[in-house]
Amino acid sequence: MNEIIRKRKSVRKYDLTPLDATALDAVRAEISKVTPLHPHIKYSIEITNKTKGILGVKAPHFLIFGSEDKPGSHENIGFIGQQLDLYFSANGLGACWLGASKPSEAMESSLPYMIALAFGKPAEPLHRELTAFKRKPLSAISEGNDPRLEAARLAPSGVNMQNWYFIADNADGGKIHCFVKKPNPLVGLMLGKMSYIDVGIAICHIAKESENFSFVKMDDAPTRKGLIYVGTI
Repeated sequence: MNEIIRKRKSVRKYDLTPLDATALDAVRAEISKVTPLHPHIKYSIEITNKTKGILGVKAPHFLIFGSEDKPGSHENIGFIGQQLDLYFSANGLGACWLGASKPSEAMESSLPYMIALAFGKPAEPLHRELTAFKRKPLSAISEGNDPRLEAARLAPSGVNMQNWYFIADNADGGKIHCFVKKPNPLVGLMLGKMSYIDVGIAICHIAKESENFSFVKMDDAPTRKGLIYVGTI
């Protein structure tokens, strides 16, 4: 498995000293290289130094994600943003998704705000041992056998709900069908469409473990009670 996926963690304590210009230029360069899950959906990524929210994290920098609001936009942002989360973890910087935060100032982009990602030099251990992950067993989030599902299991999610489900179909070319679990009213009120961002994050982890990756919507994908189909790897 990808070394960074095996040890990344959500960092919530930061050295509040801003990164220097060289480091921020490297972040901007990485932003320009990300691969979207849905290339037809417009999105934006801006760097700011503050956000607001009741569950805010104090960090020197934040990525602010905007997107067209259309089918697939939330999982697209999760897929894009997790590439940057893994980049930070691989380059000595911490990061943490902030589902309850909002920009403190008007965005440069006219696209609707989606979510924020805090980042900066960590003031706590950057990585963790594999045994420190608190995750549901594979049997609770998937069926079928595919080694890439373990990378999805380790992905971060809003309040660690892991509100995703995967069906591995080795008989059909190694496809993985991806779903979001239909939330109960309380969870739906709390998370809104964040579960779709979360499944995009998990799909990014699967992509990192795939020699050849593509993502499509199938007309004949399997169905399961209580699951909403997102797409197929």
